[in-house]
Amino acid sequence: MATQDGSDEVIMETETRPKEAEPLNEDAEKGKEETTSHTDAGIATTQDSSISNGDDSDEKQETVDLKIIWNKNKYDLKIPVDSTGAKLKERIHSLTGLPPAMQKVMYKGLLPEDKTLREIKITNGAKIMVVGSTINDVLAVNTPKEVIQQEVKADENKKEPLCRQKQHRKVLDKGKPDDVMPAIKGTKERLPTVPLSGMYNKSGGKVRLTFKLEQDQLWIGTKERTEKVPMGSIKNVVSEPIEGHEDYHMMAFQLGPTEASQYWVYWVPAQFVDAIKDTVLGKWQYF
Repeated sequence: MATQDGSDEVIMETETRPKEAEPLNEDAEKGKEETTSHTDAGIATTQDSSISNGDDSDEKQETVDLKIIWNKNKYDLKIPVDSTGAKLKERIHSLTGLPPAMQKVMYKGLLPEDKTLREIKITNGAKIMVVGSTINDVLAVNTPKEVIQQEVKADENKKEPLCRQKQHRKVLDKGKPDDVMPAIKGTKERLPTVPLSGMYNKSGGKVRLTFKLEQDQLWIGTKERTEKVPMGSIKNVVSEPIEGHEDYHMMAFQLGPTEASQYWVYWVPAQFVDAIKDTVLGKWQYF
């Protein structure tokens, strides 16, 4: 019995030892799992940190220090050398407020948006010139221009009539020429087949106008000579009724690029004014 009991005890001990070891194995597994989870958590924390800090990732790249010059202001900018021109414009936008679409970025010419700074061979300390205006700047500039234009237009409306100006008055004060062609106020007629005659020029001499349609020329004739002017070379034709004699107009043919080249003719019958402009300028080229 004793021997059997002893063997039984041995057997029991042998059977219980594995049972006692099981908790140890579970604890080891738990410890292993905890160690693994801590390690994973550490990796996750490191990864999150690197993702959230964009500046750190830029610092790990090769960078260049640039001087951005815009609107008489200078800005220091550090940017990865493998950034494209488009990316540079975005960074300039963040510095200046100037939208990329309104930027002209220049470094040895206009900076291409699709190439990197490395490809363009931009080096440390390079000066980048930026040209462009913000939307607010554009509005601030345009508004005064509109006001100025309105003021100019108002001034023009306030100007005294041409026939009262001294340079014209000295001719008009001579009175209506005796041999001028009859005039009809408020009507429009085609050009006559004969020259318009009996009028004065700026020097007070007699002048006649002949429209040579087949040659596309206007002949301006005086006692001394006749000038044959191609109608295509006449830049403008202006006219104004003569005060007190509204059935007649004073008219200027602009023969050169400026108003200084105007050739004035006085006492033009009103019924032919529109026909003269139609013939010289073309029907839709005058106001």
